[in-house]
Amino acid sequence: MNQPAAALHLLLDPATWSGPAGLGARVLEHLQYSLLAVLLAACVALPIGFAVGHFRRGRNLVVAASGTVRALPTLGLLTLVALFTGLGLLAPMVALVVLAVPSVLAGAYSGVESVDENVVDAARAQGMSRWQVLVTVQIPLGLPLILGGIRLASLQVVGTAILAAYVGAGGLGAPLFLGLRTYDYPLLLAASAVVIVLALVLDLAFGTAQRLLRRLPGLRGGT
Repeated sequence: MNQPAAALHLLLDPATWSGPAGLGARVLEHLQYSLLAVLLAACVALPIGFAVGHFRRGRNLVVAASGTVRALPTLGLLTLVALFTGLGLLAPMVALVVLAVPSVLAGAYSGVESVDENVVDAARAQGMSRWQVLVTVQIPLGLPLILGGIRLASLQVVGTAILAAYVGAGGLGAPLFLGLRTYDYPLLLAASAVVIVLALVLDLAFGTAQRLLRRLPGLRGGT
């Protein structure tokens, strides 16, 4: 049996997915780590991005800072943080949040900036405050682009979260690294395939959500 066929046999075997170290448990861990990292990144990046897009100030500074953050090697950052925090979830979570912030930030300010100035002026002419314009006009109309930034960040994080196992935090990186260490290439291929499928499913879900948002009558003019 060749290695791809053996990997497929592993994926079709119910025993592979059961137990605390099975692929089923690892998928749940991987999703939990990824969703938590994107959520934390959104808590940091969305307010900054909304402010930059609304006031149209500081974009160059934000772009430069985002470029610097993007240039940081995720594995190197993870290792550096792990030297101070030890093994566990904290180090990979810091690295994944740093990885996700630039994409979420770019989507946030691009979405708010994309709203037609005539629409914003009309909202202000009706007596809306800056906060009301942002919350009730710019953010709703910019949702497709905002969601696009979160989509990109999620895909980056899901693909990179395998590094969590590098410092003992689990996820789908655990069977992947185990297969690499023990030369169990069918296991390595099976774990890699699950990561790819997971990323594709998330991409499909976000893409569908973006298309649905663009079809809403009230949002068509904002992107």
